[in-house]
Amino acid sequence: MPKAYIISSYRKISDPEKLAAYAKLAGPAIMAAGGRFLARGVAAKAMEDGRLDRTVIIEFDTLEAAMATYDSAPYQEALVALGNAVERDMRVVEGVA
Repeated sequence: MPKAYIISSYRKISDPEKLAAYAKLAGPAIMAAGGRFLARGVAAKAMEDGRLDRTVIIEFDTLEAAMATYDSAPYQEALVALGNAVERDMRVVEGVA
């Protein structure tokens, strides 16, 4: 069964304090659900579209685990804390088997 990845690209951060509050809740919720942070930070180099966005990549053992984490009560609580403090693109991608 292939692994799955949640990939987030933060296009704009308008309230760093709310982002920090979100991170305090989201990190433990993700790790408790089996998620592993593979990358977290501003891009070292940008090619093509040229965006040096903050990017986060989280690995899960299965697509179902990634989706269940997003839908979980602890992660939804983190999203409430985040509010509209960021503009981001978030996707779930299944890995190559």
